[in-house]
Amino acid sequence: MNRPDYFNVIEERLNLLALRIISRGRLNILDFHGHSENFYQFFLNEVNGWEVTNENNFKQNVEAIDLVDHTNKLVLQVSATASKQKIESSLSKDSIKKYKGYTFKFVSIARDADELKKDTFKNPHGITFNPVTDIIDKNAMLSKIRGLNMHDQERIYAFVKQELVNDYNPLKLESNLARVINVLSKEDWNKKDSLGEISTFEIDRKISYNNLNSAKTIIDDYKLHNSRVDKIYTEFDSQGSNKSNSVLSTIRQEYAKLKGSLSDDKLFFAVISKVQEKVLNSSNYTSIPFDELELCVNILVVDAFIRCKIFENPKDYNYATT
Repeated sequence: MNRPDYFNVIEERLNLLALRIISRGRLNILDFHGHSENFYQFFLNEVNGWEVTNENNFKQNVEAIDLVDHTNKLVLQVSATASKQKIESSLSKDSIKKYKGYTFKFVSIARDADELKKDTFKNPHGITFNPVTDIIDKNAMLSKIRGLNMHDQERIYAFVKQELVNDYNPLKLESNLARVINVLSKEDWNKKDSLGEISTFEIDRKISYNNLNSAKTIIDDYKLHNSRVDKIYTEFDSQGSNKSNSVLSTIRQEYAKLKGSLSDDKLFFAVISKVQEKVLNSSNYTSIPFDELELCVNILVVDAFIRCKIFENPKDYNYATT
């Protein structure tokens, strides 16, 4: 193997871990949070040469502190939530006061934290904390790993491969779903599209009929792109019969598997999560930043919702205007 191979495996498995933390968190399944804290204890040591230990191994549920490195004088909080409120809450805890002379680092294991690094924070106990350098997210760690020499990358690759075991078939297959995502990732989704030939009233009826309260925000955000997705599918079908149908069928199949145990908003977000996993597990997927992948998958799932491929339709539902 060489540097790109080592990095690709590390990047893929960290992104998949982040995806599952976010997805399971939406379903209020929080077991990955504790496992991730243990993983990141050793991962941060591998990447940075630190000597952090898990403070909760010695004293359960230490407020604001998960990991401590007494050699390099660091206290760290590892969190799936990346917000100003979360950081300021940690900085205000009395438990911080005993670490005079230490630097506080906030490690976001699921969400990007670029915007947080530009913010200012209340720091009542005056512990050393610089948002630019002391807020660490997944992308910052990956950027550092990408710049390491091959031997260091190989060492981190071996650790990640052992710790984050891939649950999926190691023989990855190509998918039309990944092909469409690769196309969508090149589009400028900041451009405003017209609603074209869809009826917002009918879509709102379907949203209400399926009790989609939180998911309504996602549907409202991305229903504008229905006509552009339709054009992309038309171009995609020019390369061979049933290509767009296979993509929609894949989304519908994931919905069908989940609807027996989930409903409403939980079902909607679980479908998004499963489609993301299928893309990540396709051999022809061209890696893009996770938030861009999430955007493209949201657009496809909302399109499938509008097209009657997922969720129940109210009586006489007809999304197409005349």
